[in-house]
Amino acid sequence: MKLKLLTAAGLLVLGSMSANAQPPQGDEDTSMSFFITSVGLGDGANLGGLAGADAHCASLAAAVGSSGKTWRAYLSTNGANGVDARDRIGQGPWYNAEGQLVARSLADLHYSNVNFTKQTALNELGNIVNGRGDQPNQHDILTGSNPDGTASENTCNNWMTNAEDGSANVGHFDRSGGGVIPESWNSAHPSRGCSQDNLIATGGNGYFFCFAQ
Repeated sequence: MKLKLLTAAGLLVLGSMSANAQPPQGDEDTSMSFFITSVGLGDGANLGGLAGADAHCASLAAAVGSSGKTWRAYLSTNGANGVDARDRIGQGPWYNAEGQLVARSLADLHYSNVNFTKQTALNELGNIVNGRGDQPNQHDILTGSNPDGTASENTCNNWMTNAEDGSANVGHFDRSGGGVIPESWNSAHPSRGCSQDNLIATGGNGYFFCFAQ
């Protein structure tokens, strides 16, 4: 009886691990389709708008040999011609540089988030980004978004300013820290200003997320 119980427990653990792993389906492409930028543009939240941010994603991806994908920065803009970040990145699934699943779909990304962790939210080089407790802490990731991926009021003039004032919503890729929603990967709190110095002082470095459509 004891052996049977242990076996059953083991099967439950294996089943849980398998469910969380969510292996590829069929001939699914598991090459990199998501990353955190390993470097920012160095000008605070002035990214040259969405076009400049997208170009940076494409350049970093190309530098590590990624080809055949259309890359989009996970950034929202507001105003008359505003765009929601969730509408820019396709439908998924998305894999990191090590072929690990980050999210299977938009719903998985925004409402489940089980695979989005410090260990899976890698940069394009396959490296873990500095998070809370590391020196320096760089876990604030620019998004300009609400938790559901829609545009917030804080986008640093739609990614066109590096002013000391203003603000941009940032997420915590490591799902920890302080803020309004510290565990949110895309909407933890607003930044204190839009300059590079301000972003660094509050736990960031001007990084953002890149997704392949």
